[in-house]
Amino acid sequence: MIPAKINIFVGCLIAGPIYISMRKICVFCGSSRGIKEVYAHKAEQMAVVLVEEGIDLVYGGASIGLMKCIADRVLSLGGSVTGVMPGTLAREEILHDALTETLLVDDMQQRKKTMEELSDGFIIMPGGFGTMDEFFEMLSWNQLGLINKPVGIYNIDHFYDPLINWLDHAVEMKFIRSEHRANILIDSEASGLIAKMKNYRGLVAEKWVDRLREMGY
Repeated sequence: MIPAKINIFVGCLIAGPIYISMRKICVFCGSSRGIKEVYAHKAEQMAVVLVEEGIDLVYGGASIGLMKCIADRVLSLGGSVTGVMPGTLAREEILHDALTETLLVDDMQQRKKTMEELSDGFIIMPGGFGTMDEFFEMLSWNQLGLINKPVGIYNIDHFYDPLINWLDHAVEMKFIRSEHRANILIDSEASGLIAKMKNYRGLVAEKWVDRLREMGY
């Protein structure tokens, strides 16, 4: 599954900063709160920064876990929240019933496609399989030039240190290009991450597959 909108980027690197209009940011995170209270606390901090910056929240639409924490806090501050959820999950009674807008879709792939189309950028907070699936899907679409949107890791309490180490290891082992790794924005503070996303400079490697072949990787 790929986005309906396909953008073609040329040139080895996009020159100069591309100032992205951050009107809506999609946050991928857990349907669990985790075992540390800092996860929920920092999720609420992200909500505060989003509202202060005039940025709407797009998320998976659930009324549980960190998903509920950030959605409830945005709503309590008068912000706008759009939830996107497959109808099968909504029937399990985990759908948040007080969102600004709720979109029911056919399946998980349609959910990701819809969230991508709605959003100007993406952030992951602590989460599990679903969060990782969504994170790497957005990275893959960026890598292929299907989209050009910032993807950020909100590294709460060092939760994503092992993932960041793996990304760096994959670059060293020539499985990920350094240009693509450089596109991943990382911060442990909500305000810092949002600032980085607003000043995102997308790096696009031209004909990177051909160059890997020429180098024998």
